[in-house]
Amino acid sequence: MGINSPSETAANLQIGPTDEGMVRIFVEADGGIELPLDFDPEEADEIAEELRAAAEAARAIGSAPRKKR
Repeated sequence: MGINSPSETAANLQIGPTDEGMVRIFVEADGGIELPLDFDPEEADEIAEELRAAAEAARAIGSAPRKKR
């Protein structure tokens, strides 16, 4: 499965600080899957920058004229 592959899997996402000074991204998916991902604050800043860049790129793709088939 790649970034462009559609999926029917539903998941919940929670993001927040831990009591140890880390930033946790917690993913809970169908089938009882729980995935805690901990990052130091600098890594979390880098992830936030990547998310912003991806959102900007997605907006550009979404507003681009569609090719006729």
